[in-house]
Amino acid sequence: MLWVPLLALALRAGSPTTANVSFFLLAVYALRGRAQAVQSLALTWLFLMLNPAIVPVASLATIGRYAVILAASLSILFHKPSGSATRQGSRVVRLTFALGVFLMVHSLLFSSMVDVSFLKAASWTLATSSLVAGWAGVSQRQREILQKEMFFLLVIVMLLSLMVYFTSGGYALRGTGFRGVLGNPQAFGLTMAMLAAWCSVRVLEMPRPPWALLLVVAISVWFVIISEARTGALAFLLGVFVALVTGPALSGRSFRQLAPGLQSGRVGLVIVFVLVTLLISWATVAEKSDQFMKKRGGAPDLVEAYELSRGPLIDTMKRNIAMHPMTGIGFGIASAPELMFVERDPYFGIPTSAIVEKGVMPVAVLEELGWPGFLFVMIWIWFVLRSSAQGGVASMAVFLVILLLNMGEATLFSPGGAGLLALVLIGWCASGESARKAVHEHRQFQ
Repeated sequence: MLWVPLLALALRAGSPTTANVSFFLLAVYALRGRAQAVQSLALTWLFLMLNPAIVPVASLATIGRYAVILAASLSILFHKPSGSATRQGSRVVRLTFALGVFLMVHSLLFSSMVDVSFLKAASWTLATSSLVAGWAGVSQRQREILQKEMFFLLVIVMLLSLMVYFTSGGYALRGTGFRGVLGNPQAFGLTMAMLAAWCSVRVLEMPRPPWALLLVVAISVWFVIISEARTGALAFLLGVFVALVTGPALSGRSFRQLAPGLQSGRVGLVIVFVLVTLLISWATVAEKSDQFMKKRGGAPDLVEAYELSRGPLIDTMKRNIAMHPMTGIGFGIASAPELMFVERDPYFGIPTSAIVEKGVMPVAVLEELGWPGFLFVMIWIWFVLRSSAQGGVASMAVFLVILLLNMGEATLFSPGGAGLLALVLIGWCASGESARKAVHEHRQFQ
Protein backbone atom coordinates (compact mmCIF):
# COMPACT_ATOMS: atom_id res chain seq x y z
CA MET A 1 0.00 0.00 0.00
CA LEU A 2 3.00 2.31 -0.33
CA TRP A 3 1.38 3.88 -3.39
CA VAL A 4 -1.33 5.49 -1.22
CA PRO A 5 1.01 7.78 0.79
CA LEU A 6 2.94 8.55 -2.40
CA LEU A 7 -0.28 9.46 -4.21
CA ALA A 8 -1.33 11.62 -1.24
CA LEU A 9 2.01 13.43 -1.41
CA ALA A 10 1.59 14.01 -5.15
CA LEU A 11 -1.91 15.39 -4.57
CA ARG A 12 -0.62 17.65 -1.80
CA ALA A 13 1.90 19.17 -4.19
CA GLY A 14 -0.47 19.36 -7.16
CA SER A 15 -3.04 22.14 -6.82
CA PRO A 16 -5.16 23.77 -4.08
CA THR A 17 -8.01 21.37 -4.86
CA THR A 18 -5.90 18.20 -4.83
CA ALA A 19 -4.09 19.48 -1.73
CA ASN A 20 -7.41 19.32 0.13
CA VAL A 21 -8.10 15.83 -1.22
CA SER A 22 -4.72 14.58 0.05
CA PHE A 23 -5.78 14.87 3.69
CA PHE A 24 -8.93 12.82 3.17
CA LEU A 25 -6.94 10.18 1.29
CA LEU A 26 -4.69 9.92 4.34
CA ALA A 27 -7.80 9.52 6.50
CA VAL A 28 -8.93 6.55 4.41
CA TYR A 29 -5.43 5.06 4.51
CA ALA A 30 -5.35 5.41 8.33
CA LEU A 31 -8.33 3.04 8.61
CA ARG A 32 -6.29 0.09 7.29
CA GLY A 33 -4.39 -0.63 10.51
CA ARG A 34 -2.42 0.65 13.47
CA ALA A 35 0.81 1.15 11.55
CA GLN A 36 -1.07 3.02 8.81
CA ALA A 37 -2.66 5.24 11.46
CA VAL A 38 0.79 6.28 12.68
CA GLN A 39 2.03 6.81 9.12
CA SER A 40 -1.01 8.94 8.24
CA LEU A 41 -0.59 11.20 11.26
CA ALA A 42 3.11 11.64 10.50
CA LEU A 43 2.33 12.62 6.90
CA THR A 44 -0.42 14.93 8.15
CA TRP A 45 2.26 16.81 10.07
CA LEU A 46 4.32 17.13 6.90
CA PHE A 47 1.34 18.23 4.80
CA LEU A 48 0.42 20.89 7.35
CA MET A 49 3.95 22.24 7.63
CA LEU A 50 5.06 22.31 3.99
CA ASN A 51 6.41 25.64 2.74
CA PRO A 52 3.62 27.59 0.95
CA ALA A 53 6.28 29.01 -1.35
CA ILE A 54 6.82 25.47 -2.68
CA VAL A 55 3.40 23.75 -2.57
CA PRO A 56 -0.17 25.10 -2.84
CA VAL A 57 -2.09 26.16 0.26
CA ALA A 58 -4.75 23.65 1.35
CA SER A 59 -7.81 25.64 2.42
CA LEU A 60 -9.34 22.60 4.16
CA ALA A 61 -6.16 21.59 5.98
CA THR A 62 -7.64 22.09 9.46
CA ILE A 63 -10.73 20.02 8.72
CA GLY A 64 -8.56 17.46 6.93
CA ARG A 65 -6.35 17.17 10.02
CA TYR A 66 -9.36 16.43 12.18
CA ALA A 67 -10.50 13.81 9.65
CA VAL A 68 -7.14 12.01 9.84
CA ILE A 69 -7.11 12.13 13.65
CA LEU A 70 -10.63 10.70 13.81
CA ALA A 71 -9.83 7.99 11.27
CA ALA A 72 -6.64 7.05 13.13
CA SER A 73 -8.53 6.72 16.41
CA LEU A 74 -11.17 4.53 14.75
CA SER A 75 -8.43 2.39 13.24
CA ILE A 76 -6.88 1.85 16.68
CA LEU A 77 -10.30 0.99 18.09
CA PHE A 78 -11.17 -1.60 15.42
CA HIS A 79 -7.75 -3.22 14.91
CA LYS A 80 -6.63 -5.37 17.80
CA PRO A 81 -3.07 -4.97 19.10
CA SER A 82 -0.42 -7.47 18.12
CA GLY A 83 0.44 -10.31 20.47
CA SER A 84 3.84 -8.67 21.01
CA ALA A 85 2.37 -5.35 22.15
CA THR A 86 4.59 -3.66 24.73
CA ARG A 87 3.69 -3.57 28.41
CA GLN A 88 5.36 -0.21 28.86
CA GLY A 89 3.39 1.23 25.95
CA SER A 90 0.12 -0.27 27.20
CA ARG A 91 0.54 1.47 30.55
CA VAL A 92 1.20 4.79 28.85
CA VAL A 93 -1.84 4.29 26.59
CA ARG A 94 -4.11 3.93 29.60
CA LEU A 95 -2.52 6.88 31.37
CA THR A 96 -2.72 9.02 28.22
CA PHE A 97 -6.41 8.27 27.80
CA ALA A 98 -7.03 9.01 31.49
CA LEU A 99 -5.22 12.33 31.13
CA GLY A 100 -7.31 13.12 28.06
CA VAL A 101 -10.54 12.39 29.92
CA PHE A 102 -9.35 14.68 32.71
CA LEU A 103 -8.66 17.46 30.17
CA MET A 104 -12.12 17.13 28.64
CA VAL A 105 -13.92 17.09 32.01
CA HIS A 106 -11.80 20.03 33.18
CA SER A 107 -12.77 21.92 30.00
CA LEU A 108 -16.45 21.40 30.70
CA LEU A 109 -16.18 22.52 34.30
CA PHE A 110 -13.67 25.36 34.36
CA SER A 111 -12.90 26.78 30.91
CA SER A 112 -14.07 30.27 30.02
CA MET A 113 -14.43 29.03 26.41
CA VAL A 114 -15.85 25.54 26.84
CA ASP A 115 -16.20 24.58 23.19
CA VAL A 116 -12.63 25.66 22.33
CA SER A 117 -11.07 23.87 25.31
CA PHE A 118 -13.15 20.72 24.86
CA LEU A 119 -12.36 20.42 21.14
CA LYS A 120 -8.65 20.93 21.80
CA ALA A 121 -8.71 18.37 24.63
CA ALA A 122 -10.62 15.85 22.52
CA SER A 123 -8.31 16.22 19.51
CA TRP A 124 -5.20 15.89 21.70
CA THR A 125 -6.64 12.81 23.41
CA LEU A 126 -7.57 11.10 20.15
CA ALA A 127 -4.28 11.95 18.42
CA THR A 128 -1.95 11.10 21.32
CA SER A 129 -3.79 7.97 22.43
CA SER A 130 -3.88 6.75 18.82
CA LEU A 131 -0.16 7.34 18.36
CA VAL A 132 0.89 5.73 21.64
CA ALA A 133 -1.46 2.78 21.05
CA GLY A 134 -0.40 2.56 17.42
CA TRP A 135 3.31 2.27 18.22
CA ALA A 136 2.79 -0.04 21.20
CA GLY A 137 0.20 -2.28 19.55
CA VAL A 138 2.04 -3.37 16.40
CA SER A 139 4.44 -6.29 16.14
CA GLN A 140 8.11 -5.83 16.91
CA ARG A 141 8.95 -6.07 13.23
CA GLN A 142 6.34 -3.46 12.29
CA ARG A 143 7.57 -1.19 15.08
CA GLU A 144 11.10 -1.43 13.73
CA ILE A 145 9.87 -0.57 10.22
CA LEU A 146 7.84 2.38 11.54
CA GLN A 147 10.87 3.64 13.41
CA LYS A 148 12.96 3.55 10.24
CA GLU A 149 10.20 5.24 8.25
CA MET A 150 9.92 8.12 10.74
CA PHE A 151 13.69 8.56 10.76
CA PHE A 152 13.91 8.60 6.98
CA LEU A 153 10.96 10.98 6.74
CA LEU A 154 12.95 13.52 8.73
CA VAL A 155 16.08 12.78 6.67
CA ILE A 156 14.10 13.36 3.47
CA VAL A 157 12.88 16.71 4.85
CA MET A 158 16.52 17.54 5.55
CA LEU A 159 17.71 16.53 2.07
CA LEU A 160 14.91 18.40 0.28
CA SER A 161 15.71 21.45 2.40
CA LEU A 162 19.34 21.11 1.35
CA MET A 163 18.18 21.33 -2.27
CA VAL A 164 16.12 24.42 -1.40
CA TYR A 165 19.18 26.01 0.19
CA PHE A 166 21.21 25.73 -3.00
CA THR A 167 18.38 26.64 -5.39
CA SER A 168 16.67 29.58 -3.67
CA GLY A 169 19.55 31.79 -2.63
CA GLY A 170 19.73 30.08 0.75
CA TYR A 171 16.69 31.53 2.53
CA ALA A 172 13.16 30.61 1.57
CA LEU A 173 11.33 33.94 1.70
CA ARG A 174 11.06 34.36 5.49
CA GLY A 175 13.44 36.92 6.98
CA THR A 176 16.95 35.70 7.67
CA GLY A 177 16.11 32.34 9.22
CA PHE A 178 16.20 29.36 6.89
CA ARG A 179 12.97 27.38 6.76
CA GLY A 180 13.75 24.79 4.09
CA VAL A 181 10.68 22.92 2.88
CA LEU A 182 8.69 23.78 6.01
CA GLY A 183 6.48 26.77 6.71
CA ASN A 184 8.66 28.82 9.05
CA PRO A 185 12.24 28.85 10.38
CA GLN A 186 11.27 28.09 13.98
CA ALA A 187 9.36 24.92 13.04
CA PHE A 188 12.21 23.86 10.76
CA GLY A 189 14.80 24.44 13.48
CA LEU A 190 12.81 22.43 16.03
CA THR A 191 12.38 19.58 13.53
CA MET A 192 16.09 19.49 12.75
CA ALA A 193 16.89 19.56 16.49
CA MET A 194 14.86 16.37 16.97
CA LEU A 195 16.59 14.76 13.98
CA ALA A 196 20.03 15.87 15.20
CA ALA A 197 19.40 14.34 18.63
CA TRP A 198 18.07 11.11 17.15
CA CYS A 199 20.93 10.53 14.71
CA SER A 200 23.62 11.74 17.17
CA VAL A 201 22.62 9.11 19.70
CA ARG A 202 22.23 6.49 16.97
CA VAL A 203 25.87 7.18 16.12
CA LEU A 204 26.83 6.54 19.73
CA GLU A 205 24.73 3.36 19.90
CA MET A 206 26.57 1.78 16.95
CA PRO A 207 30.02 0.20 17.40
CA ARG A 208 30.89 1.33 13.85
CA PRO A 209 28.53 4.11 12.71
CA PRO A 210 28.31 4.68 8.93
CA TRP A 211 29.76 7.88 7.46
CA ALA A 212 26.34 8.73 6.00
CA LEU A 213 24.84 8.93 9.48
CA LEU A 214 27.67 11.17 10.66
CA LEU A 215 26.94 13.43 7.67
CA VAL A 216 23.26 13.59 8.66
CA VAL A 217 24.33 14.75 12.14
CA ALA A 218 26.47 17.51 10.65
CA ILE A 219 23.81 18.78 8.21
CA SER A 220 20.97 18.69 10.74
CA VAL A 221 23.01 20.61 13.33
CA TRP A 222 23.97 23.15 10.67
CA PHE A 223 20.29 23.58 9.77
CA VAL A 224 19.41 24.20 13.42
CA ILE A 225 21.96 27.01 13.44
CA ILE A 226 20.96 28.74 10.20
CA SER A 227 17.27 28.48 11.10
CA GLU A 228 18.16 30.75 14.04
CA ALA A 229 16.16 28.48 16.38
CA ARG A 230 17.95 29.09 19.67
CA THR A 231 15.45 26.93 21.54
CA GLY A 232 16.20 24.06 19.13
CA ALA A 233 19.98 24.39 19.56
CA LEU A 234 19.84 24.40 23.36
CA ALA A 235 17.28 21.59 23.48
CA PHE A 236 19.48 19.43 21.23
CA LEU A 237 22.63 19.96 23.32
CA LEU A 238 20.96 19.54 26.70
CA GLY A 239 18.72 16.65 25.61
CA VAL A 240 21.59 14.52 24.32
CA PHE A 241 23.77 15.37 27.33
CA VAL A 242 21.09 14.55 29.91
CA ALA A 243 20.14 11.32 28.09
CA LEU A 244 23.74 10.11 28.15
CA VAL A 245 24.24 11.08 31.81
CA THR A 246 20.98 9.69 33.20
CA GLY A 247 20.48 6.83 30.72
CA PRO A 248 22.36 4.19 32.76
CA ALA A 249 20.31 4.87 35.91
CA LEU A 250 16.93 4.92 34.16
CA SER A 251 17.53 1.99 31.80
CA GLY A 252 19.53 -0.30 34.09
CA ARG A 253 22.39 -0.66 31.58
CA SER A 254 25.99 0.48 31.79
CA PHE A 255 27.26 3.51 29.88
CA ARG A 256 29.46 1.27 27.76
CA GLN A 257 26.42 -0.77 26.73
CA LEU A 258 24.46 2.39 25.95
CA ALA A 259 27.12 4.18 23.92
CA PRO A 260 29.62 1.76 22.32
CA GLY A 261 30.09 4.26 19.49
CA LEU A 262 32.33 6.41 21.70
CA GLN A 263 34.98 3.75 21.21
CA SER A 264 34.65 3.95 17.42
CA GLY A 265 37.60 5.34 15.50
CA ARG A 266 35.24 7.20 13.17
CA VAL A 267 33.55 9.03 16.03
CA GLY A 268 36.94 9.83 17.56
CA LEU A 269 38.16 11.19 14.23
CA VAL A 270 35.10 13.43 13.90
CA ILE A 271 35.53 14.74 17.46
CA VAL A 272 39.20 15.55 16.82
CA PHE A 273 38.29 17.26 13.54
CA VAL A 274 35.64 19.41 15.25
CA LEU A 275 38.00 20.39 18.07
CA VAL A 276 40.82 21.31 15.67
CA THR A 277 38.40 23.33 13.52
CA LEU A 278 37.15 25.20 16.59
CA LEU A 279 40.71 26.01 17.66
CA ILE A 280 41.77 27.22 14.22
CA SER A 281 38.69 29.38 13.57
CA TRP A 282 37.78 30.30 17.15
CA ALA A 283 37.37 34.02 16.44
CA THR A 284 34.93 33.38 13.59
CA VAL A 285 33.04 30.75 15.58
CA ALA A 286 32.74 33.11 18.57
CA GLU A 287 31.43 35.90 16.36
CA LYS A 288 28.85 33.66 14.66
CA SER A 289 27.77 32.23 18.02
CA ASP A 290 27.28 35.73 19.37
CA GLN A 291 25.17 36.66 16.34
CA PHE A 292 23.13 33.47 16.74
CA MET A 293 22.38 34.21 20.39
CA LYS A 294 21.56 37.87 19.73
CA LYS A 295 19.33 36.90 16.80
CA ARG A 296 19.31 39.98 14.56
CA GLY A 297 20.58 42.45 17.12
CA GLY A 298 18.40 41.50 20.09
CA ALA A 299 19.44 40.89 23.68
CA PRO A 300 23.18 40.85 24.50
CA ASP A 301 23.11 37.36 26.07
CA LEU A 302 20.99 34.23 26.16
CA VAL A 303 19.40 34.88 29.56
CA GLU A 304 18.30 38.37 28.57
CA ALA A 305 17.10 37.09 25.21
CA TYR A 306 14.91 34.54 26.99
CA GLU A 307 13.57 37.17 29.36
CA LEU A 308 12.77 39.55 26.51
CA SER A 309 10.98 36.91 24.42
CA ARG A 310 9.25 34.94 27.19
CA GLY A 311 9.27 37.27 30.21
CA PRO A 312 6.04 39.20 29.40
CA LEU A 313 4.24 35.91 28.68
CA ILE A 314 5.39 34.40 31.98
CA ASP A 315 4.36 37.50 33.95
CA THR A 316 0.82 37.31 32.55
CA MET A 317 0.63 33.59 33.24
CA LYS A 318 1.82 34.09 36.82
CA ARG A 319 -1.02 36.54 37.46
CA ASN A 320 -3.54 34.01 36.15
CA ILE A 321 -2.01 31.27 38.31
CA ALA A 322 -2.34 33.47 41.39
CA MET A 323 -6.01 34.10 40.58
CA HIS A 324 -6.89 30.48 39.68
CA PRO A 325 -4.36 28.21 41.45
CA MET A 326 -6.55 25.09 41.62
CA THR A 327 -8.80 25.28 38.58
CA GLY A 328 -6.72 27.15 36.00
CA ILE A 329 -8.20 29.27 33.21
CA GLY A 330 -9.04 26.43 30.82
CA PHE A 331 -7.16 24.06 28.54
CA GLY A 332 -5.73 25.73 25.43
CA ILE A 333 -7.00 29.19 26.41
CA ALA A 334 -4.88 32.30 25.88
CA SER A 335 -3.62 34.18 28.93
CA ALA A 336 -5.85 37.06 27.81
CA PRO A 337 -8.98 35.22 26.55
CA GLU A 338 -10.63 38.43 25.34
CA LEU A 339 -7.81 38.87 22.81
CA MET A 340 -7.97 35.28 21.55
CA PHE A 341 -8.93 34.89 17.88
CA VAL A 342 -11.06 31.82 17.17
CA GLU A 343 -11.89 30.62 13.66
CA ARG A 344 -15.24 28.86 13.42
CA ASP A 345 -17.00 26.72 10.88
CA PRO A 346 -19.36 29.01 8.92
CA TYR A 347 -22.24 26.50 9.00
CA PHE A 348 -22.22 25.05 12.52
CA GLY A 349 -20.11 27.55 14.43
CA ILE A 350 -17.71 24.83 15.60
CA PRO A 351 -14.24 26.22 16.43
CA THR A 352 -11.74 24.99 13.86
CA SER A 353 -8.67 26.96 14.94
CA ALA A 354 -7.66 28.90 18.04
CA ILE A 355 -3.93 29.54 17.99
CA VAL A 356 -2.36 30.32 21.37
CA GLU A 357 1.20 31.65 21.58
CA LYS A 358 2.73 30.43 24.84
CA GLY A 359 6.22 29.46 25.82
CA VAL A 360 7.45 27.59 28.88
CA MET A 361 5.15 24.57 28.87
CA PRO A 362 5.20 23.82 32.65
CA VAL A 363 4.01 27.35 33.48
CA ALA A 364 1.40 27.19 30.70
CA VAL A 365 0.06 23.86 32.04
CA LEU A 366 -0.15 25.27 35.56
CA GLU A 367 -1.96 28.35 34.27
CA GLU A 368 -4.48 26.37 32.24
CA LEU A 369 -5.10 23.33 34.47
CA GLY A 370 -4.21 24.43 37.99
CA TRP A 371 -2.13 22.38 40.43
CA PRO A 372 -4.12 19.10 40.14
CA GLY A 373 -3.82 19.13 36.35
CA PHE A 374 -0.16 20.11 36.54
CA LEU A 375 0.62 17.11 38.78
CA PHE A 376 -1.31 14.77 36.44
CA VAL A 377 0.69 16.00 33.45
CA MET A 378 4.00 15.59 35.33
CA ILE A 379 3.07 11.99 36.21
CA TRP A 380 2.30 11.30 32.54
CA ILE A 381 5.62 12.82 31.47
CA TRP A 382 7.48 10.69 34.01
CA PHE A 383 5.90 7.48 32.74
CA VAL A 384 6.79 8.36 29.14
CA LEU A 385 10.34 9.22 30.22
CA ARG A 386 10.76 5.86 31.97
CA SER A 387 9.40 4.03 28.93
CA SER A 388 11.68 5.96 26.59
CA ALA A 389 14.69 5.05 28.73
CA GLN A 390 13.74 1.36 28.44
CA GLY A 391 13.74 1.78 24.67
CA GLY A 392 17.33 3.06 24.56
CA VAL A 393 19.27 6.32 24.67
CA ALA A 394 18.00 7.44 21.25
CA SER A 395 14.33 7.42 22.25
CA MET A 396 15.17 8.96 25.61
CA ALA A 397 17.20 11.75 23.98
CA VAL A 398 14.42 12.53 21.49
CA PHE A 399 11.84 12.73 24.29
CA LEU A 400 14.07 14.98 26.38
CA VAL A 401 14.63 17.25 23.38
CA ILE A 402 10.85 17.47 22.88
CA LEU A 403 10.42 18.45 26.54
CA LEU A 404 13.19 21.03 26.37
CA LEU A 405 11.78 22.49 23.15
CA ASN A 406 8.62 23.15 25.15
CA MET A 407 10.55 25.46 27.44
CA GLY A 408 10.45 27.94 24.57
CA GLU A 409 7.58 26.71 22.38
CA ALA A 410 4.62 25.10 24.15
CA THR A 411 3.65 22.52 21.52
CA LEU A 412 3.27 19.37 23.63
CA PHE A 413 -0.52 19.70 23.78
CA SER A 414 -0.98 20.99 20.24
CA PRO A 415 -1.78 18.15 17.79
CA GLY A 416 -1.43 20.46 14.82
CA GLY A 417 1.64 21.83 13.09
CA ALA A 418 4.96 21.20 14.83
CA GLY A 419 3.23 19.66 17.83
CA LEU A 420 1.92 16.73 15.80
CA LEU A 421 5.45 15.59 14.93
CA ALA A 422 6.36 15.71 18.62
CA LEU A 423 3.37 13.50 19.43
CA VAL A 424 4.31 11.01 16.70
CA LEU A 425 7.79 10.68 18.19
CA ILE A 426 6.42 10.52 21.74
CA GLY A 427 4.40 7.50 20.64
CA TRP A 428 7.65 5.82 19.57
CA CYS A 429 9.43 6.84 22.78
CA ALA A 430 6.57 5.51 24.93
CA SER A 431 6.56 2.07 23.25
CA GLY A 432 9.36 1.17 25.64
CA GLU A 433 11.27 -2.02 26.18
CA SER A 434 10.07 -3.94 23.14
CA ALA A 435 11.47 -1.23 20.89
CA ARG A 436 14.89 -1.98 22.36
CA LYS A 437 14.36 -5.73 21.84
CA ALA A 438 13.36 -5.20 18.22
CA VAL A 439 16.51 -3.21 17.51
CA HIS A 440 18.64 -5.81 19.29
CA GLU A 441 17.11 -8.67 17.30
CA HIS A 442 17.59 -6.77 14.06
CA ARG A 443 21.27 -6.22 14.84
CA GLN A 444 21.67 -9.93 15.60
CA PHE A 445 20.01 -10.75 12.28
CA GLN A 446 22.39 -8.44 10.44
